[in-house]
Amino acid sequence: MTTANPGLNVQALRALRSTTRDLPMVRDRICTHLDAHEGYVAFSGGKDSLVALHLAHQAVPDVPVVFFDSGLEYPETYTYLADLAEAWDLNLHVMAPSAGALELMASAGGWDHTAPDQAVPDMHTVLITEPAAAAHRAHGPGEIWGVRAAEARGRAAAYTNALRRHPCTCPRPCSSPQERRAHHGGRIARNDGTVAYGPAWDWSTEEVWTYIARQKLPASPVYAKLQRLGAPEHALRVSTMLDGSHLTEGRITWLRRGWPDLFEELAAVLPRLREYV
Repeated sequence: MTTANPGLNVQALRALRSTTRDLPMVRDRICTHLDAHEGYVAFSGGKDSLVALHLAHQAVPDVPVVFFDSGLEYPETYTYLADLAEAWDLNLHVMAPSAGALELMASAGGWDHTAPDQAVPDMHTVLITEPAAAAHRAHGPGEIWGVRAAEARGRAAAYTNALRRHPCTCPRPCSSPQERRAHHGGRIARNDGTVAYGPAWDWSTEEVWTYIARQKLPASPVYAKLQRLGAPEHALRVSTMLDGSHLTEGRITWLRRGWPDLFEELAAVLPRLREYV
């Protein structure tokens, strides 16, 4: 009798890896940032913001944590958020936009061949800019977020330009580019006076998963479900289920396979959704 090969336990292997990151310094930077710019942690439920949240929660346990609810989050996300808030005793605040993502997409008309196109508010403004402004008014101009430079060229450029402009304020000036990145990188000052810091801004995807494994953090169950469905690494996205982006990269196919009833409900409102599966 033969025993089935259980395969590699990738999570366990990741937990064995060491890190070269100076985590105490990162937590100190979080404390310094929030001391200088009182604010909140932006948490999406994804892996990157989970790392940022864990580091910030270690540094400042009562820091406000803000979840921006688009109205089109995966069903598992809401349960995950509630469970994490209870387990970690988070100072959680859920913020909803003036109009949900589905409402905005449906009202535009472009998702239904029989409906006229209409001018609607910009989704980014309604779902992100306006709720973020409300969160800053409530909690202060500072923000801790999980945005990483490796995710997109625009984000990498924003971090690079911000680092170039930010003067060294260390008692002993940084002696190398690596030291300067460690001490001052990841900070972005915006024109509206708010200031964001990404504790994992220059981490790789593998470093993020390694940290989660080593710290035994509970990642969103949506990741495991997408993996079981066969979604590749780049498609493992835990955010708004549908926002009009990445439609031709299989995102809607995974939605239909993993959440068929929900897909049918969305397709009833957005008929052209079926064109992407």
